[in-house]
Amino acid sequence: MPQNLNPTTPAADPRHRWDRPLQAPGHTQVDFEERVDFRRLHAYRLARVRQALAGSGLGGLLLFDQYNIRYVSSTVIGEWARDKLTRWTLLTGNGEPWVWDFGSAARHHRLYSPWIPEKQSLAGLVGLRGAVSPRAGLFERAAQEIKEILKSEGVAGMPLGIDLVEPPFLFALQQAGIEVRDGQQVMLEARMIKSQDELTLLNMAAAMVDGVYQDIFEALKPGVRENEIVALATKRLYEMGSDCVEAINAISGERCSPHPHNFTDRLIRPGDQAFFDIIMSFVGYRTCYYRTFNVGRATPDQIDAYRMAREWMDKAIALIKPGVTTDRIAQAFPRAQDIGFESEMAAFGLNFCHGIGLGLHERPIISRLNSVDDPMELQPGMMFAVETYCPAADGRSAARIEEEVIVTPEGATIITLFPAETLPIANRY
Repeated sequence: MPQNLNPTTPAADPRHRWDRPLQAPGHTQVDFEERVDFRRLHAYRLARVRQALAGSGLGGLLLFDQYNIRYVSSTVIGEWARDKLTRWTLLTGNGEPWVWDFGSAARHHRLYSPWIPEKQSLAGLVGLRGAVSPRAGLFERAAQEIKEILKSEGVAGMPLGIDLVEPPFLFALQQAGIEVRDGQQVMLEARMIKSQDELTLLNMAAAMVDGVYQDIFEALKPGVRENEIVALATKRLYEMGSDCVEAINAISGERCSPHPHNFTDRLIRPGDQAFFDIIMSFVGYRTCYYRTFNVGRATPDQIDAYRMAREWMDKAIALIKPGVTTDRIAQAFPRAQDIGFESEMAAFGLNFCHGIGLGLHERPIISRLNSVDDPMELQPGMMFAVETYCPAADGRSAARIEEEVIVTPEGATIITLFPAETLPIANRY
């Protein structure tokens, strides 16, 4: 079907194909369908960062956040690197990405990641979160190397944006005469609008979790432990192609209220309300996807809690469309006091929305805590999760629902498809 070139129609948006259904294709590439084009994905992400950088007043970005590194450079060396601050990337307004990698990974990227200039894929090490003492001089050496690149690319007199950093690296940059500013805001601005390729990967990730919830629904019976459900889901996700199972919450019975955000070895019992959150990634793109079940049977209090959580969910989703501001959506959620909490801070994360992409929490963050005073306008191509939580009147049960939605020109499209309109009862008696 030819691309619609009328600039007044949604299909003319070069980043998206609103004129066709969002795909959830297989993991392989084929010659008879357009699927994910990874080089197009890389070009889009780099262009978004360049655009955000151009309006920031910064000369470049020095990035240690692994999600930012992947977004800019399309390189990754494993989930273990996420919290070690041992890789970094430099991008100036006038150059291509520089990537400092952990030892031999630099040589691997010179062989297999040709979109990074060969001379700009380098081995690097500084502190490993303090394990290497600053006395070794590695921070100062790295700061001087960065200063020389800034000079050669014509931005030495401009501030440098940083997202996350070990304090000795920050001090070394400042001692080298580099003005350091917040670069994370620039990166989150760039990452906010997803391209068609990103939305396809997010949809594929959600489809994987759809399948895992079918497995959980069938396995959920008295005598199964929370950790066994976590093991089942983790195994299945890796079999389906996940590259990282970041966390799975499994919460049942009296543990449901208040929400503890973890799992234990608790035995699941008849009549328990139980909810789960599956946080994992496919080609880096994450899910955050809650579902609540009852085991065998449900009480009126449990059914009422679920009905209320669903009503809050549907009310919020009905508001989602381009041009709507996030304060309106936040006000569709219950006040903290309505669910038994003393403040919005104490209730944060129970009834809110958060962007999802390479990171679990991207823009927009929509809640009564922040959005009423700092609203932003929704745009096509945003993708975020909508989460609701309602404690039951019995004092122990609770319902938790989460839908992932894409903001299209017409409104919200839900991509989390395991049935949640009414309370699912597994292995009904």
